[in-house]
Formats: sequence, structure tokens, C-alpha cells
Amino acid sequence: MARPFKQRRSPIHGNGVFATADIPAETELVEYKGRLLTHAQADRLYDGTTDTGHTFLFTLNDSYVIDANVDGNVARWINHSCRPNCRAVIEENQEGRRREDRVLIETLRAIRAGEELTYDYGISLGERLTPRLKQIWQCRCGDPECLGTMLKPKRKRPARKGKAPA
Repeated sequence: MARPFKQRRSPIHGNGVFATADIPAETELVEYKGRLLTHAQADRLYDGTTDTGHTFLFTLNDSYVIDANVDGNVARWINHSCRPNCRAVIEENQEGRRREDRVLIETLRAIRAGEELTYDYGISLGERLTPRLKQIWQCRCGDPECLGTMLKPKRKRPARKGKAPA
């Protein structure tokens, strides 16, 4: 059965993944695949690369990271958005084998054919979020309420005037 999405150039950033047919809400789309690394291995391989604002590393759990730079699939091209239509879900192995945990991308709402698939990367850095880092990790989603960065805020943002808190 053909998947209801395909990779192509994106107005958000570089490559993206787009629905080729209407997709219902709460549909499991694809597993995020790649080489499994420990956090220490990932740190050794990619130390000092936070200055690029580009990564295919996905934190799987406290022990492992998925490196989609090696053996990655189409899921690595799904872009970030501040108002995503998908989400990444960690599926933990039932027997507690952390190496076998998986990341699944599923839809949050119904998606129309032609729409770009996006999720909130929620990137957390272990350092202070300076204006320079926020610029490096700039968000290009284009949403009217875009946060301007893919980095997860260190604290809650105050509610905007005239809007009820979410």
C-alpha cells in the first residue's frame, strides 16, 4: 500500500513531506528511523554542531538517540512548525528494552492532500537560550503566532491579551 505522503522541496525549509491524499486525524504515518547511538556517542560525533541549526538527531530516551543522518528515512524531512499537524510519539518497548523504543509520527488532526506535514521539534539545549542561539535555531513555519525559534522555551510564555490560556 502506497504511503499518503511524499518528500519534495518545502517553503518552510529545504525538503519537506507533503500529504498526497487526505489523511484522517490520529493516523500513524511513519517511524523515525536511523542509526541508534548512545548519548555519549552522539556527543562525540556531533559535538559543536549546535551552531548549524540543523540536525537529524532525535532523542529516543535517557540512553539512546536516533541518528537519521545514517540509515534515515523520509521522516527526517518532516519540518518543524509552531502550529503542527502531526506529533512525534515515543513508543516504549513493553519488555523495557530501551534499544527497541521507537519514535512514531502521527497526525494530530485531519490533513488535506497537498498540506505539508509538520511537528513541534521541542528542541532543548543544555545551555542558556541566547538571542544568538534563537537565531541559529530560527523557525520558518510562517504561522502568525510563530515563536521565532525551534527551541523549547525554558519557561512558560505569558498569555496574550484577549486570549484565554490554552
